[in-house]
Amino acid sequence: MTFATTQRRSEESRISPVFWVLLATLGTSAWAVVSGFGNPRFGVFLFVVAGWMVSLCLHEYAHARTAMHSGDITIGAKGYLTLNPFKYAHALLSFVLPVIFVIMGGIGLPGGAVYIERHRIRGRLKHSLISAAGPLVNVVIGIGLLVLVSSGVFDDPAKPAVLDGQELIVSAFPAALGFLAFLQVSAALLNLLPVPGLDGYGIVEPWLSLKTRRAIEPFAPYGMLAVFVIFWQTAASRWFSELVFAITDLFGVSKAYPVVGQFLFRFWE
Repeated sequence: MTFATTQRRSEESRISPVFWVLLATLGTSAWAVVSGFGNPRFGVFLFVVAGWMVSLCLHEYAHARTAMHSGDITIGAKGYLTLNPFKYAHALLSFVLPVIFVIMGGIGLPGGAVYIERHRIRGRLKHSLISAAGPLVNVVIGIGLLVLVSSGVFDDPAKPAVLDGQELIVSAFPAALGFLAFLQVSAALLNLLPVPGLDGYGIVEPWLSLKTRRAIEPFAPYGMLAVFVIFWQTAASRWFSELVFAITDLFGVSKAYPVVGQFLFRFWE
């Protein structure tokens, strides 16, 4: 490998300033919430949004890195390894819409971003692993956050969260962590649905017949939109939330944490 090639690959994998800004926002807002600096509800909002966007960057990075090791050597040149959201194929789908979904419904509905040249990749298992890599990141982050909340390390009975002058049963930062964990779990579950346009379908698609894939292909662009409409217009959202609460309860995290976290997150209400 030549020096020029090594230098080029290093530049293609260099973390972007945009991602560092997201991390700085995450850390600063976490400090503000823990210390009680400023408006705690707005601090929770910034922390959750920044944490959600960081997780989205890592989600797409996992897709890209797995694709690169599976045979798509164009990944680096496209900037997907820099964790820069502006390098992704669809910034609107990848970041704007997921944040809007969180604000409107409190559900971690993921987007789609990296363009992978699938014809460069050989083997159905590799294609499935590329699709699975993103949701697995949400699983790992979600478990990490749930373990952190259940440990009680950030619980402070002397500083309960306050909403409209009433003390709530948990303090602000654990509640923010709980809500962010809720988003990660919901994103993983939703993304694993075998719906065209979501990673769950990408996992099973390589194992379907060519005839079946061609029949489903025209509906792929509308899969995520259909999921959003179903959740917004039916009771599916409530049933899904109860499923996520059941999972968080397995880690010893009461539903009070994400519920209070969402209350604090919606500071404009």
